[in-house]
Amino acid sequence: MPPTLELMPPPTDLPARAAELRARVRAFLAEERAAGAWVPRSDVWLSGWDERFTRELGRRGWLGMTLPPEYGGAGASPLDRYVVTEELLAAGAPVAAHWVADRQIGPTLLRFGTEAQRRKFLPGIAAGEVYFGIGMSEPDAGSDLAAVRTRAERVEGGWRLTGTKVWTSGAHRAHAFFALARSAPRDDANRHAGLSQFIVELDSPGVQIRPIPLLTGAHHFNEVVFDGVFVPDDMVLGEIGAGWRQVTSELAFERSGPERFLSTFPLLAALVGELVRTGATGVEREVGSLVSRLWALRRMSLAIAGSLASGHAPELAAAIVKDLGTRFENEIIDAARLLVSIPPDPGAEGGYPRLLADAVLHAPGFTLRGGTNEVLRGIVARGLGLR
Repeated sequence: MPPTLELMPPPTDLPARAAELRARVRAFLAEERAAGAWVPRSDVWLSGWDERFTRELGRRGWLGMTLPPEYGGAGASPLDRYVVTEELLAAGAPVAAHWVADRQIGPTLLRFGTEAQRRKFLPGIAAGEVYFGIGMSEPDAGSDLAAVRTRAERVEGGWRLTGTKVWTSGAHRAHAFFALARSAPRDDANRHAGLSQFIVELDSPGVQIRPIPLLTGAHHFNEVVFDGVFVPDDMVLGEIGAGWRQVTSELAFERSGPERFLSTFPLLAALVGELVRTGATGVEREVGSLVSRLWALRRMSLAIAGSLASGHAPELAAAIVKDLGTRFENEIIDAARLLVSIPPDPGAEGGYPRLLADAVLHAPGFTLRGGTNEVLRGIVARGLGLR
C-alpha cells in the first residue's frame, strides 16, 4: 500500500495568549475608526495603501512579528501574526503598504538572505518604513513561472538583468522587490533549472515602472522593465540556480494566509447587516453556507500557519486554501448582489455600495494572483500522483 498523503497539516488551535492580543488589535482599530482615519474597504491588502497606518502598526510591534528581535521583530509565532492579520483584514484596514514585505519578504530573507541583506531590510520592514513588491509574473509567464524569460547575465561584480515583470502590485511606491530571472540557458528537459532570485532596488538605473491602471483609473498594478539593470553580487538572494526551490517555499506564505478568503469579509459583514436591517427572510441557507465555509477555510489556513510555525512549508495545502478561498470570495460577491438590492457605487465614500463596488472591480484578480485556479489544481493533482 502506498503511504497516505495528508493534504492538510494537523489542526492547530490558537494559544491562550491570542485572546489578549486580539483585544488589543480590535481596540486600536476601533480608535482609528472613531477618529475617521480610514474607511473600511474590500481587498485592502491590494488597494489600501496608507503609510501612516503601516508605521503605526510597526510602532506597536505588529509588523515583522516573527522576526528575531535583533532584526527589529518580536520573535513571535506565526500564530500571533495570524491573529493580527485576520483582525486587520476583517476590519477592512489599509494594509497594502506593508503587506508583501511582512507576509513573505521578511520570512524569505530570514531563510535565504545573507546577514548583510537581513540587516539592510528587516528592521525597516518591522518598522513599517520599507516596502517591497514581488517580481515573478511576466507578460507570457503568469502562473507558469518556469516560463520566465527575464535574463540575468554574469558581469564583473554582479549580474545584469534584462526583461519585463508585470502585475507588480505597489512597485511605484515600493523600495525593492525579489526578481525571478533565468541565470542559465533554458533546459526543456528541466524547465525549473537555471532560475535565480535577485533583490532589485527599484530606483536602480535602468528600471522603468509603467502603471497598469484599473478601469476606474485606480493605480495598483505595474509593469517593471529591466533595461540592463546591474545587481551586485551581494544582492543575490540565496543560491544561484536555486530560484525555483526558493520561490515555491515563498509561495506557501503567499497562498495560505487569511487574505485568500477575507478580502471580501467586510462586504459579507455589511451584507448580514443589511439583511438584518431590512428584516429579510428566506436567506438563512445562503448566509449559513457562506459562514460555515468561511469557518472551514479559516481552520485550514490556521493549520498551515501552525505548520509554518513548526518550520515546514506546506505548498500543497497552501494551493488548496488559495483555490478554495478565492472561489469563496467571488461567491460572497454573488450573494451580495442577489440578496440586497443596493447597486455598487465606486464613487461612494463608504458603506455597502462602496464595499460592493470594490469587490466587483477587484474580483477578476482573485483567481489569478498567486496562481490561477487551474494551475493550483494541477499542483494538487501532481501532489496526489494523478499527473
